[in-house]
Amino acid sequence: MTMFHRGNRELQQHFGSIALADRLVERLRRSEFTAEDRDFIHSVEFFFLATASADGHPDCSFKGGPPGFVRIVRPDLLVWPDYDGNGMFKSLGNIELNPFIGLLFISMGGTPKRLRVNGHAEVMLDDPLMQEFVGAQALVRVTPIDIFPNCPRYIPDLAAGTPSPYVPRDGERPLEPSWKSNPAWQQVVPPRKA
Repeated sequence: MTMFHRGNRELQQHFGSIALADRLVERLRRSEFTAEDRDFIHSVEFFFLATASADGHPDCSFKGGPPGFVRIVRPDLLVWPDYDGNGMFKSLGNIELNPFIGLLFISMGGTPKRLRVNGHAEVMLDDPLMQEFVGAQALVRVTPIDIFPNCPRYIPDLAAGTPSPYVPRDGERPLEPSWKSNPAWQQVVPPRKA
């Protein structure tokens, strides 16, 4: 499977999760955005962006704006504006030399949710869509390769100021998420190692 390399597989082997990882890809991974993906992404006010230089040095940044500042233009195209920043252009400079990126969208509070988008990005300095984004100095276009939800169980409830109930606590039996007993996953969930 293209989502996993040797390092992933070695750890999956160690923890007995190859069947689970393969089932997650089989059932959840996609290369085009769904209507649910679009609604979620359009609702967020921030996301985290992972890039790497041409020689593989990683960088992670926070991108924020009003709801809808990240848009799904087509099922195979996501865009966001680049706003004035510190002038270092770490993320956009990396994209210029290494277009493969990772995006992490998170909703904290209420019903927590995470969505990962890995794709191929392009920085546009003169794009007609820039007119639709107040304050845009550039536009980033992303063609998705892998879109997949990610288990949200460790996300804290920031509004309530409480940690996730799934965070391990000394002297307490770990709380198992309900998805582990769902028939779609139950047969491939490995036993807990710790």
